[in-house]
Amino acid sequence: MDGTPVFLDVEGLPDRDFYYLVGVRVEGVGGAVHRSLWADSAAEEKHIWEEFLGILLEVDRPMLLHYGSFEKTFFKRMCERHGGPPEPSAAATAITSSTNLLAVIYARIYFPAYSNGLKEIARFLGFEWSDSSATGLLSIAWRSRWEESRDAGLRERLIAYNADDCAALSLVARSIVRLLSPDGSAGEPEVVHAEELGRNIQSKWRVFKSPLPEMEKINEAAYWNYQRDRVFVRTGTEARPNPKRLKRTSRCRRKAEKIVVAKPPSSCPQCGKRGRTKSRLLTRTVEDLVFGRDSVKRRVVQYVFQGYRCRSCSQEYGLSEWYLHARKWGWNVVAYFVYCIVGLRVPQLTMQHSLNRLFGFNLVRSTLNNLKIKAAERYSFAKRKILERIVGGDLVHADETRANIKGHLAYVWVLTNMTEVAYVLAESREAEIVHDLLKDFKGVLVSDFYAAYESIPCPQQKCLIHLMRDLNDEILSNPFDQAMKLICTRFTGLLKPIVETVDRHGLKKHFLRKHLADVDRFFAFLATTQFNSEAALKCKKRFEKNRDTLFTFLRYDGVPWNNNNAEHAIKAFARLRDVIAGTSSRKGVDEYLTLLSVAETCEYGGIDFLDFLRSDERDVDTFAKRRKRTQVHRVLPK
Repeated sequence: MDGTPVFLDVEGLPDRDFYYLVGVRVEGVGGAVHRSLWADSAAEEKHIWEEFLGILLEVDRPMLLHYGSFEKTFFKRMCERHGGPPEPSAAATAITSSTNLLAVIYARIYFPAYSNGLKEIARFLGFEWSDSSATGLLSIAWRSRWEESRDAGLRERLIAYNADDCAALSLVARSIVRLLSPDGSAGEPEVVHAEELGRNIQSKWRVFKSPLPEMEKINEAAYWNYQRDRVFVRTGTEARPNPKRLKRTSRCRRKAEKIVVAKPPSSCPQCGKRGRTKSRLLTRTVEDLVFGRDSVKRRVVQYVFQGYRCRSCSQEYGLSEWYLHARKWGWNVVAYFVYCIVGLRVPQLTMQHSLNRLFGFNLVRSTLNNLKIKAAERYSFAKRKILERIVGGDLVHADETRANIKGHLAYVWVLTNMTEVAYVLAESREAEIVHDLLKDFKGVLVSDFYAAYESIPCPQQKCLIHLMRDLNDEILSNPFDQAMKLICTRFTGLLKPIVETVDRHGLKKHFLRKHLADVDRFFAFLATTQFNSEAALKCKKRFEKNRDTLFTFLRYDGVPWNNNNAEHAIKAFARLRDVIAGTSSRKGVDEYLTLLSVAETCEYGGIDFLDFLRSDERDVDTFAKRRKRTQVHRVLPK
């Protein structure tokens, strides 16, 4: 520091606009000297201000340091009421250029504390107040009591608290100077520089490692593919069909145009009767893609639509607009584009280059964005039906994550069951969002431990994988805490045979309810055992608080013991979020979520997303039922 540091802490009564105590700590070559300037009444406020100015005038090149804006307001009010220091002087310079250490810390230095409060940071650095219960609010109460009783003990407590604040401020200032110096943090492993964070950030979905081998085995049993291929089959859910995958081939040469006559329905879609007369004939020539068994080719295709009018209800039908959404671009171009940007997470700019290079199109970014908008409009009905079926079912998995809308924070909520997924964009993470989504839900809700879910009036199952990860972190953070390890060992011993039963028989309450007695014994162990460590007591309290929601799956058929269905859907959005990278508007993100809801529903249902996009169906469930009846994928005519 270039000068003599003077640390200042002021105590006052905001409701009376009265400052009664000024603590000044001067640290010079000879050591630290503290002065406490006390005012018995408002009449003495001017006296302590003048005394403070006198101290500054005696200091060689004073540098005023304080914490927060309270002292800045003090300087302004005192200069207005009682006059400032003489100009020019070192005291005047020190007041006008005083340093607020909180402003230095904010958004630059992140101490491992719950806030940027002076007490939390100083305590982290090893400082302790002589009166550990003292707070700024309590000091106002002490002053009020002192004015009534004139108790010297209260006065001394206030002065001591103020002096401790100055000493804590000095410690924080020295720590900041050391951290900001070029080599001040060298050799200190607890200091992490911001530019190094990119290499050190740990993924939420990192590989699970535990000092308890049984925990790793339980975690493996919750893997998404493992559950769907083994556990859910034994529960009664049909095995997923393997979607047909198209093989990539080399670029094909352009060939002649094709004329495709769309086949109309054989009966009226309104009343179901067959009597009809011809009406309008529509044609549209578009640049399109033609999908072969093992190829994708560009064609200039003319589509012909013959309309008919029902003789019974006069309904006109057969004039499908399916091919006509994108003006001069055929629907297969739209389907392929959406499949790539949503199903494969390919950036739009990359798709522009790919389509133009491989197929000779002249697509621009605005056209591609319009294709996405048209597709989202078409499948908004599908998303609405998906959400209705999820909420109307017996099981919902729920989770939420952040979204970036051009630099502004938003949230994406996901609701899913065993076969369908719906994403909902929201401005915040408030409980009203999920309450509104699940207001009519009567089944079992599987979620993490976020408090927003607790007030939803339905049976709930908390994710035991989330709980196990938290317990494992506590073990790693407290390696010598035997009480904590005992709780984790007993919980693992309870959960392991339950998972083995699930693996053997599926999620059937007939086989799972036998473990309810083991659950009761586990909670009896918690209730009768005295724990002496803070971590163990915290863990015990968490178990007791969530007792009614940890083992709900033992009393219901088909309810998983973890929330990995929702986490799998969250990962899908996270991959798409990385591609969007905050460049899309709220409307654009909402369109992405509509298409992603359809894409993930197709994946959960074992349906090829591209096949669905190329079909004339707007609802995934209708497409799945039709495909199940015919057992043949509908392919557009070449």
